[in-house]
Order: sequence, then C-alpha cells, then structure tokens
Amino acid sequence: MAEQPNILYIFSDQHRGDAMGCVGHPAVKTPNLDRLASESVTYTQCYTNCPLCMPSRASMMSGLYPREHGLWANDQDADCEGPSHVRQVRDAGYHTALIGKSHLYLHGGVPASHSRDRVDVLNAWGFEDPHELHGPIASGKHSSPYTDYLDELGLLETHRKFINDFRIPWQSGTLKPWEEPPCPLPTEAHLDSYTGRTAANWIRDYKGDKPFYLQVLCPGPHDPFDSPQEYRDMYDPGDMPAGIMDAPGDPVPLNVRRMQRSKNLSGMTVEQKQIMMVNYFAKITLIDHYIGEMLDALEEIGLADNTWVIYNSDHGEMLGDHMLYNKIVFYDASVRVPLIVRPPGGTRGWQTGALTDVIDVVASVVDIADAEPLQTDGQSLVPQVQGGVDAEGAQRGKDAVISEVLGHTMVFDGRYKLGVESVSERPVELYDVEADPEELNNLVEDAGLESVRQDLIETHIGPLRDRFDHDKYQRWVNLRR
Repeated sequence: MAEQPNILYIFSDQHRGDAMGCVGHPAVKTPNLDRLASESVTYTQCYTNCPLCMPSRASMMSGLYPREHGLWANDQDADCEGPSHVRQVRDAGYHTALIGKSHLYLHGGVPASHSRDRVDVLNAWGFEDPHELHGPIASGKHSSPYTDYLDELGLLETHRKFINDFRIPWQSGTLKPWEEPPCPLPTEAHLDSYTGRTAANWIRDYKGDKPFYLQVLCPGPHDPFDSPQEYRDMYDPGDMPAGIMDAPGDPVPLNVRRMQRSKNLSGMTVEQKQIMMVNYFAKITLIDHYIGEMLDALEEIGLADNTWVIYNSDHGEMLGDHMLYNKIVFYDASVRVPLIVRPPGGTRGWQTGALTDVIDVVASVVDIADAEPLQTDGQSLVPQVQGGVDAEGAQRGKDAVISEVLGHTMVFDGRYKLGVESVSERPVELYDVEADPEELNNLVEDAGLESVRQDLIETHIGPLRDRFDHDKYQRWVNLRR
C-alpha cells in the first residue's frame, strides 16, 4: 500500500447540523458518528455553500460558490468540464471512486435512464470507479445498480409503487411528513442500507496499489422519511424536543415566502412534529449503522491508521422549525451541516466552533492528497486538525461563510446573518444570532443596524462581485421563465 493516506469522505443528503448525539442532541441516536467523533475533530459551525442538493454538490466538487459555477437550483447539469477536486486528487496518484447519489446531473424532468449511461459524466469529473445511484424519488423512474438489485430480489415493483404513490401527494403538499409510511422493503433492501453495505464491502475488497479516495454519497436522510419500522421503533415521539414552533415573522423575505407556499406546515401540532422527527431521525440512525460498518471495514483490513475519514452533508433540513420543512432557506436548520474529521489513527476527540464551510472540506481533501490546489476560497482544515485542541488556532475559523441559492446570498460572521438579493445586494433578512439564536426577529429594517448591513456586504460580498458569472445567472433566469 502506498504511503499516501487513503481518504473516505462520507457525504449524506439533508442531515441538519444539530442531529447527532456527539454535538448534544437529546434524542437522535447516532452511536457510530459519536464513535467517530470520539477520535476526531468535530466542527459545530460548518455551513453549506448552498442549501439545495445540486448547487451544493457542484460547490463540493468544484470549490466554487453558485455565483461562480452557475447552478442556483436543481434545474441544470453541473459542468463536468469545470474545476473538480476529484480530478486533482486522481492526478495526484489516487484511485478515485464513488458509491451513492452524486446528483451532478438532472434526475427530474428528463427521460428515464440507467446510471451506467452517465458513466462518462462521472469519469469527466475525475471518478475512475463510479457506482452511481439515484435519490429515492428519482429511483421511482431511473435505474441503477440499486434497482437492478431490487429487480433480482423481486422487489422493484414494490419499491417503485411505494415511491410513485408518495411522489404526487408529496409534490402537491397534500402528504404531510408525519404521515409518511415506513419503507415497505426489508431493512437490508432499503436504499441507504444498500449504499452503506456496498461501501463497506468496497473497502474490504480494495486491493489496489494506489491510495484510494472514496466518496460515499448517502441518499438519505433526504425525504421521503421512509425509515424502516424497526428503526422507528427505537424512538418514542414523546422524547422529541419541540424545537421552534413559531412561524416566520414580518418582514418575510421572498425565499422564505416561496417555501411557505410549497413546504408550509402551518397548523402543525407538537405531536405531529414529533412523529416527523422520529421518521427523520430513524433514517439517520439507519445510515449511522452503516457508517459503523465502514469504520469496521477499515479496521478489519488494517487501513484505519492510514485513512482520513470525513463526515459531512450537502445541507440541512428544517424539520418543522419555523413551520417549514425541506431546505432552501438560510435558517440555521437548513444551512448548518455536520462535519467530523478524523486523521489517520484518530486523535483525542475535541470540538471547535470555528466557522467553516463545505468548500473548506474540498480544500482539505486536496491538501491531504498533496494535489494541485483549486482556485477556491476554501481553506484546508488539516493544520487545525493536526495542531490539536491546545493549539492557538484551534477555535479560529473564517471571518464569515457564504451560502447562495435561487438568486439569494447569505453571509454569516458568527453573530450577524444577512441575506441579500444576489444581483442587487438588497438586504432582505438580518438576524443577530447571539441575541436571537432561534432567528425569530428579522432586523433587516432596523435603521440602527444599517452600518452592520453595509459592513457585511462590503467586507464579505464585495470581494466576490468580480467573480459573479452574470451570463450563467441570466441563462438560469431565462430557464425559469
């Protein structure tokens, strides 16, 4: 085995940053993430660069913000010929592999296909060994090794009927998340079970001469919250914290109003929210089980001491907070994501509140691989992880993080969170998170905070103006007309 360390990057879909036992959540069961955290650095203030699947994944791959790579929604393919950290890592001598849902090309609104038909796209991104799946909803139409597996077991028709019966009322908003039934398949045939088991087996079977970079892209806990019944039975709804039951107050920005129209849970009771939380947390616990399988696989074949392990997610989930579910807003539940970084052999587990984001993870992977750096605002976390809890910079992160979606930009400096229209830079929301951690009071019209708004814009958004690709943005606007 080469001296360069292996890299295992586990990247789930829609896992909110507070939903792990190791960061103090009182109800969710994540014994294997907690085990990983006990040997890692856990970043409690990590943010997505876009609270929506495809643009977030384009940022994760390229190290760029949406204003640069041009994806503002789930309605265009990401540019496989653009910058790619996976390509850089491959060219540094790594065997690059993918298992799971990349979602770098359109799944919705296109003819049904098999993931093997898009291998060339993943090869262009730099993946030499892709095992590409689709998300649960897309698997109702598209095919992949997972649907082939279900077909062999005689379960494909059952799966697709379940997904397609869910899809229409889900899209119309008539099916509420606390009403979502459990997966009708055996637990071992669930999409997240298949993904995790395939990844663990891949690790056990790896015999290559090169170090590996394996991305495991868990399709869950993204809705449907179709957790198996046996995992739901691990939870008591009465143990779930109520969270934020207040709806957004005036003035309500456009991006939030949009979600109120499509993902509004107005009138939801605490009891209904608690059932929804059980369904969601049970899916996290299912994924957590297979994270344990992956960690065990590394230990079984003697690679735990020569492998970096990173756990992260593309964005969060509102889960009923502010009477919303899904994502696409800049509330904490939507934009803050888990980040656990374990160096080879592990370390004494510690936590940092340093501001960081997903493109920092990208820069870290490139640094670990000693690959050619990307042009990115991402900053490698490797020196901080290796420096340890007592180092001077252990709690020092970025001055601010940036997140963008649907023509809106967020800047957060650790105290103030500002949302603006991306082109005009007109402020639409401002929260003093120190004084108002639940983000209930939108201070965007507070005249006494005008200097705060302007300082955030000029200091953190101003330097990005020259990097705004207005041609790509206009193409996206025209696409949505």
